[in-house]
Amino acid sequence: MSSDLAGNPLPLLPRGIILAATPLGNVGDASPRLAQALAEADVVASEDTRRTRALAQALGVEIRGQVLSNFDHNEQGRAAQLIDYARTGTVVVVTDAGMPIVSDPGFPLVEAAHDAGVPLTCFPGPSAVPVALALSGLHVGKFAFDGFAPRKPGQRRAWLETLAQETRAVCFFESPHRIGDTLAAAAEVLGPDRRAAVARELTKTYEEVKRGTLGELAEWAKDGLRGEISVVIEGVQKKEVTDVRELTEGVEKLVAEGARLKDACAQLAKEHGVSKKELYDAVLEAR
Repeated sequence: MSSDLAGNPLPLLPRGIILAATPLGNVGDASPRLAQALAEADVVASEDTRRTRALAQALGVEIRGQVLSNFDHNEQGRAAQLIDYARTGTVVVVTDAGMPIVSDPGFPLVEAAHDAGVPLTCFPGPSAVPVALALSGLHVGKFAFDGFAPRKPGQRRAWLETLAQETRAVCFFESPHRIGDTLAAAAEVLGPDRRAAVARELTKTYEEVKRGTLGELAEWAKDGLRGEISVVIEGVQKKEVTDVRELTEGVEKLVAEGARLKDACAQLAKEHGVSKKELYDAVLEAR
């Protein structure tokens, strides 16, 4: 019988679907429940069956159930079959690394399980997103995850422009050969002084986290990097405003650049969480 780290027996696997997180690179991060799921599930739905069998071997367990591929290009059609198995048995869903669904396969099956009323649970564990956020050294109390950055330059630039006034930290994944171009574009669109962090090879032997400004990071990564890469860009840090008169100079600058006075007041009032009318009145008084 499977046991936890304290040697206590684990409960039997529940019927239905189990989403199980797998190690990012260090097999020591695998949970006892993951090992139990691989050993005892009736069906293991795997992004890469060879990698899953290798993981089971590293954990010292034998997969006794049926192993089925479940990856980006077949998971939509596979969902109905896995739902049928889950009605009477246990289906565990694993990906190559980290948590299923978080930029990995799994969503069609979870959606189908909800629609079919099939029991669904999760054996939590490693995920690159919270690890990168925790190690970034940036303000990440509020954050958004955007998956992989767009590949095409035009789409990438349009996406970056949506982050110009984002106050939350944004985490995303990027490929080794595109990271230099993406950071260069980010420095251009968001400004070279915006802070960010690049985390690569998390939990592995050559783990590295580099924090700096986008300008510094773009120069550092211009020739590309190696490994699995996560990026965190810090959100816009709003200056705390205690008196709307502190913003009048900014309003006048926007007006000088061509903005209507009311529009300039509305923009800065929204950015700093102050009254638009009070700011408008303060500008008129300052004039």
